[in-house]
Amino acid sequence: MKVLKFGGTSVGTAKSIKKVKDIIANEAKSDRVIVVVSAMTQVTNKLLAASELAANGDESYKEITKEIENKHFEAIRELVVIDQQSGVIANIKVLLNQLEDILNGVYLVRELSPKTSDYIVSFGESLSSIILSKSIGAELVDSKSLISTNTEHGGATVLYDRTYKKIHEFFESSNSNVFVAPGFVASTEEGVTSTLGRGGSDFSAALYAAGSNAAELQIWTDVSGMYTADPRKVKSAFPVKFASYKEAMELSHFGAKVIYPPTILPVYKKGIPLKIKNTFAPDDQGTLITASADEGMPIKGISSIDKIALASLSGSGMIGIPGISARLFGALSRAKVNVILITQASSEHSISFAISPEDITIAVDAVQEEFAFEIQTGKINSPRVETGLSVIALVGEKMSGQVNVSGKMFNTLGSNGVNMRAIAQGSSERNISAVIEEK
Repeated sequence: MKVLKFGGTSVGTAKSIKKVKDIIANEAKSDRVIVVVSAMTQVTNKLLAASELAANGDESYKEITKEIENKHFEAIRELVVIDQQSGVIANIKVLLNQLEDILNGVYLVRELSPKTSDYIVSFGESLSSIILSKSIGAELVDSKSLISTNTEHGGATVLYDRTYKKIHEFFESSNSNVFVAPGFVASTEEGVTSTLGRGGSDFSAALYAAGSNAAELQIWTDVSGMYTADPRKVKSAFPVKFASYKEAMELSHFGAKVIYPPTILPVYKKGIPLKIKNTFAPDDQGTLITASADEGMPIKGISSIDKIALASLSGSGMIGIPGISARLFGALSRAKVNVILITQASSEHSISFAISPEDITIAVDAVQEEFAFEIQTGKINSPRVETGLSVIALVGEKMSGQVNVSGKMFNTLGSNGVNMRAIAQGSSERNISAVIEEK
């Protein structure tokens, strides 16, 4: 069994879907294949926009649903054989009518809950999976019946044991050779639609791979693998042929949007090889991710995160006092603030942490509330926040034990007039990160 995942650009148009069909046909010659698909290009964004318009009492949401309908009907006319088109259009129309009904409900009550939003955005993958399955004659899989989550809408947590059991049993009992499943969507144990959050379709594919004990997971996108740097920023960047799971996790966390961090964990735990390939250049080698993938390159990539804020908590009342870090990050956790990077001097006088600019107000309020007494008595200063920053990171499994890697990085930045606001390196030496000005 192989699992193939195709992203939004791969199923963005009828022309690109024809390329997807060729790739599937080639892989299905030698293996059973589970195909996981994203929504067609821009459909998820259109669904979110329609939701917001409806919630604000703006009837123009109907224009967006019409655009979505036309996009899918056009794909059906180009991809599905004529004598089957009416049946597929009828199936799509049933879903679109449901979408119109729920949006009308949002419009009437002027309210959009996370639960309702999950239901609305789930239509994108459901629509694309129906069209692809009918165009290639594959068995359509209901991801909502196989992937179970908790009730945290907008980015639910997967119930792994339950999900893997259902996936294994489903594919063991089926005699089909090719399956198509919508990515991103799942359901709670009560049967309520949920979603897996950002990068959810990649994550869905990884869950299918782990649950079915697949021989390989392939992520098909619009680039030929993971690059040594962002090719839009670094003209000399080139694809990495091999990477370890740990290197891939580091690179994916620090801005390599080819693959999302949650995707790697299920296949990493099961030792399933992960390939990143280009739908529009299928003969390119791409990137193979396994437990150990040494190319003789100590540094596999330079990655970055733009638009971050650096918050600092400092004060003489922090020195030698146990539990300060626990209180700080506990407060941020309760406020649901994601911390990107942490650094602390050995003097214990200050702790700095990088966060998204959107979280500044929430983070500052949470920290001030937690340390209200210490701030009032002058033992700890009010948190200080700097904006307009980025994080740049060197990543490589073989950097461990290499002399002067950090020195070269810092010397290069310094000789080019780049000031570092903070530095962080884990004990594994797999990642060296620096916070710098964004400009």
